[in-house]
Amino acid sequence: MTPFFELHHEDKKTGARAGVLHTAHGDVPTPCFMPVGTQASVKALDSKDVEALDAPIILANTYHLHLRPGEDTIARLGGLHKFMNWNRPILTDSGGFQVFSLSSVIPSEARDPVRITETPRDASASGLSMTNQHAALVSVDDDGVTFRSHLDGSEHRFTPEIAMDIQHKLGADIIMAFDECTPDTVDHARAQEAMERTHKWAERSLAAHQNANPSLRANQMSLRAKRSNLTQYLFGIIQGAAFEDLRKESARFITNLPFDGIAIGGESIGFNMEETRKTLDYLAPLLPSDKPRYTMGVGYQPQDFYDVVTRGADMFDCVSPTRMARNGTLFTHDALQPGSGTMHITNAEYKEDASQIEAGCACHTCRHYSRAYLHHLFKAQELSAYRLATIHNLHHFLNYMREMRQAILEDQLSSFRAKRTE
Repeated sequence: MTPFFELHHEDKKTGARAGVLHTAHGDVPTPCFMPVGTQASVKALDSKDVEALDAPIILANTYHLHLRPGEDTIARLGGLHKFMNWNRPILTDSGGFQVFSLSSVIPSEARDPVRITETPRDASASGLSMTNQHAALVSVDDDGVTFRSHLDGSEHRFTPEIAMDIQHKLGADIIMAFDECTPDTVDHARAQEAMERTHKWAERSLAAHQNANPSLRANQMSLRAKRSNLTQYLFGIIQGAAFEDLRKESARFITNLPFDGIAIGGESIGFNMEETRKTLDYLAPLLPSDKPRYTMGVGYQPQDFYDVVTRGADMFDCVSPTRMARNGTLFTHDALQPGSGTMHITNAEYKEDASQIEAGCACHTCRHYSRAYLHHLFKAQELSAYRLATIHNLHHFLNYMREMRQAILEDQLSSFRAKRTE
């Protein structure tokens, strides 16, 4: 029986891991970066573009797909893979991060929800936007979360069971337990409350997932032995904000449940790399070696990959390469160095620059177009500018991951970093 996750090698100097995820839609070599396809689309590209980039897996957004076009519509049309013509693996989040990003969470004891009139930082980071006509409302209780759509103000409710049902209907290969994500600025008591609620919701997410798979009903603890019968693999999420004691408590709780993988969530992960490194340093000894580890939101710049891979992480996602591409920011070879490795193609210096974006880059954009041409496309506001820039940035990120994985297999990851930062 082939397990969901196989660990192939650990780098002797850094402890970085190389493995593979086995899914119904193909294998995913790890460590891996997952391009974000929020609304069943990696922005500016179609599925064949992403396939040509050889992305082994993409991430889609449960919250957005629930609101539009709806999970039932996607299910009737054959599921998410068929809907977007993508035949490789897909991971869907549970929608929790996006829901809680809509506003500061309103505790259940608040009788009158507070209307939020500006877009919070996390909403922007998640691709959310407010309309002038509708402000966001979010209220949380022990059963779930009630919120209003950022599109039309309509009221919706997510519970662990609903989040599982949506993801089952979407048909993603890897799905996430429903959790409560809090800002790192909350105090210890509030962070503990959210963590404990996340733990209860993790148990309910597992139960709902197993009840949807008849082969798992007889014996909950036989999940791992029977995972070959599954078409979807469920990850639990560690929370606890910026508090080490809570993070460790959450890690012990989540890893003691029969999840197929372990995710580390929270506002700081990826957004605050100093805190991310610190968190992974003390959590690594508590994480099982036979399950994949997903650091959610990591990948603002390629150097971030090295920081988490050397701390045992296997999977990551971030909107950075696609969003920055649409802003005319392109990644280049020395991007492992802080504060370097990007060019702003709209700058005047590139107006007559006939060279390719990055010397030696094999992406479609670099092989066929010059800096001057991309500069012109952005200045002329041609839509093809977004596609060509996105192709380059995603190629850059994905190629880094392929090279890092090979370096791990050869016990050369330290040398890889040194070479990349010369």
